[in-house]
Amino acid sequence: MESLPVISVSRGISIAPIFQFRNTPLVYERRLIENPLVEWERYRQAVQESLNRLEQIYHQAVAEVGTDEAGIFHAHISILQDPDLNDSVKDRIYGEKINAESALYEVSEEYCRMLEEINDEYIRARTTDLRDVRDGVLRILLHVDGHHIKLTSPAIVVARELTPSECLLLDRRLVRGFCTIEGGTTSHTAILSRSLGIPAVVGIPERLLSVPDGMLAILDGYEGKIILKPDQETIQHYQGMQSRRQQIFETALRETHRPALTLDGHVVEVFANIANDNPQDLKEAVQNGAEGVGLLRTEFIYLDCETLPDEEVQFYKYKSVLEAFGNRPVILRTLDIGGDKQLPYLDLPYELNPFLGVRGLRLCLRNLALFKAQIRAALRAASYGNLYLMFPMVTKGAEIQAAKAVIAECRAELEAEGCSIPPRIPIGIMIEIPAAALMARHLAREVDFFSIGTNDLTQYTLAVDRTNSALTDLASGFDPAVLNLIQAVINGAHTQGKKTGICGELGGDPLAIPLLVGMGMDELSMNAGEIPAAKQIIRQISLKDARLVSQQALELETPEEVIALVKSAFPFIENYI
Repeated sequence: MESLPVISVSRGISIAPIFQFRNTPLVYERRLIENPLVEWERYRQAVQESLNRLEQIYHQAVAEVGTDEAGIFHAHISILQDPDLNDSVKDRIYGEKINAESALYEVSEEYCRMLEEINDEYIRARTTDLRDVRDGVLRILLHVDGHHIKLTSPAIVVARELTPSECLLLDRRLVRGFCTIEGGTTSHTAILSRSLGIPAVVGIPERLLSVPDGMLAILDGYEGKIILKPDQETIQHYQGMQSRRQQIFETALRETHRPALTLDGHVVEVFANIANDNPQDLKEAVQNGAEGVGLLRTEFIYLDCETLPDEEVQFYKYKSVLEAFGNRPVILRTLDIGGDKQLPYLDLPYELNPFLGVRGLRLCLRNLALFKAQIRAALRAASYGNLYLMFPMVTKGAEIQAAKAVIAECRAELEAEGCSIPPRIPIGIMIEIPAAALMARHLAREVDFFSIGTNDLTQYTLAVDRTNSALTDLASGFDPAVLNLIQAVINGAHTQGKKTGICGELGGDPLAIPLLVGMGMDELSMNAGEIPAAKQIIRQISLKDARLVSQQALELETPEEVIALVKSAFPFIENYI
């Protein structure tokens, strides 16, 4: 038996045989060409095919790991569309009259060397993404299927390095863990591993690449170690740890249909975030005890279509979600396109900074035909369940008033056509912009509820692009600046007798739940798989204690101090992380 220290990037324990991941080598020669035009066209076609594949991977990632983590592949698409990169390849093809493979490889390596010279771990880690994108194009140019490696049984995957696409394309039902030499806690592969719930470590010794397939190993993603050829006593010890954690989650699942009631009798609603009308997603949300849908992301209806979906298509999709949840609330967020989510068939103008541009409700109010088709579809579906409507990217009351005027116009049209619509449909807004958070008391007069989108609120508050993983260390929802804005939103809503929910990533984070409950959050919405644990955590805290801890957290200076405070006050939460 041998124990090797490594760096944990995704928590968990795995006991399984080792599988050495060795990708197909990309072999070609640097050669001169006669016709640069033909070679450039061959490169352009390969780029387009690679873009199509990345779009498919993106949608797979959305289904498996969620919107934010899937943004990794939107970043890859951006790399592939980078005019500087492609112009440099073109210049190399025409200027040196060399084949596309060589031009692409040489240009990308020059970019990688520049990144590697920067004294910043987060920026250096982006070379993996650039090489992943580059190799995808090279495989197409060389007619090589680089992802033919298939797992046939459960295994811990060992590799020098794993790209995000390789991580996602391996059969997640059989992957028990990832072990790599390269990578770090902020690498995209580490982020995907955490989202998939797969234990992962980096910094393994070189000699681990020579370990034969099939050797039994233990991957400890809590303490950061790999144990080769474990003895029976060690295996039993780790099996016991796995069993205890599994029991905790099974207990949470058995209790998940009970209300989330604190020790001193305070009820917190727990809803699900839903990406589309996929029957399996709806079934999982209901089975896991979702008391409603806190966020129906309608943009994925648009992203899944090659042309603009019409009113009829949208009506049937909204109807299926509403029927699945019966009388439970379903909060439908109107189209949230812009920023990192674009629709090619809308032909939107290029923006230097799309996150601060025409997106969300701003876009809809500038494209009334698009907006009205969605509102009409939603109103028609409303009688099949308990519909709430919510607008994203709201800055001021005038935008809310304009959106409500569109709803009134659509209602009048539909009723004139003989359509039956419930007399009252609650209207809410996303709080994602600091200006809206600071003016929450005033905006609450215009709506029935708020839902805080912590992902965008964090990036706008801290001036950190949430798709830029080079700044991951700065983008924390536990930052006291963000927490103080959340508290301001809750207080502003409550002064007007309105409820506040949260549908951002923070809502399902075990460490954040006591803080949010203590701050007075009325409803938490999260991925369906997080609901049982969230409810169980709420049942083990008192509102009194949560209030005390949350008020202490608001006075701290760093996210690290906030997290340490929560762990100290509620040590049982370690079992749910």
